[in-house]
Amino acid sequence: MRRNLSEHDARRLMVCGPLVLVTTTWRNNEDAMPAAWSMPLSADPPLIGVAVHPSRHTHDMIRFSEQFALNIPGRRLLNHCQYFGTTSGRDVDKIELSKLPTFRARKIEAKLLEGCVAYIECGLEDALRIGDHTLFVGRVVAVSADEEAYNELWTLADEDEKPLHYLGGASYAMLGARLEARPPQTAGPAEESEADRERRELDQERDAEERERTG
Repeated sequence: MRRNLSEHDARRLMVCGPLVLVTTTWRNNEDAMPAAWSMPLSADPPLIGVAVHPSRHTHDMIRFSEQFALNIPGRRLLNHCQYFGTTSGRDVDKIELSKLPTFRARKIEAKLLEGCVAYIECGLEDALRIGDHTLFVGRVVAVSADEEAYNELWTLADEDEKPLHYLGGASYAMLGARLEARPPQTAGPAEESEADRERRELDQERDAEERERTG
């Protein structure tokens, strides 16, 4: 039985992609913010989008610095994700207070967070105001991932190497298993059923008898 939902529930149905921690740096100020609304936008050039509300400190940090990094956390950073999402970088230095170590990115100024399973570094390509959020479009300039977590696909072999997915409130989830799809089997001439074969042979016999009578 289906249950009718509010139009606002559409956002919750669509946030099963990996949660990202957006890190930014501007004038010696560093910040980290969790974002559930991020997505690939283009393969060539490689573009990534992340939606940020204008009230968030990260919004201005991206706008002024024109770069950002997407850190993809696993379950070891579950509590950090919740903390970064419930504290404003305008009031405190969230990264310093969290005691989470950082390291230098390869191509941008924003720091990367230790303990994540993958990292995407971006320069700001565009900023589009869409509804009550701004969609920041980042051009990907560097990508790295933990070998145990990602090898062309998420491996899902280690519970600590699985990416987090945000469900809303203080609830998160992880992928359970990777499934391999196979094309569905379709019936063809070589897979003719016994009943169809008998009907076809009977029709051929009747056609032959009819030709003899009229011949």
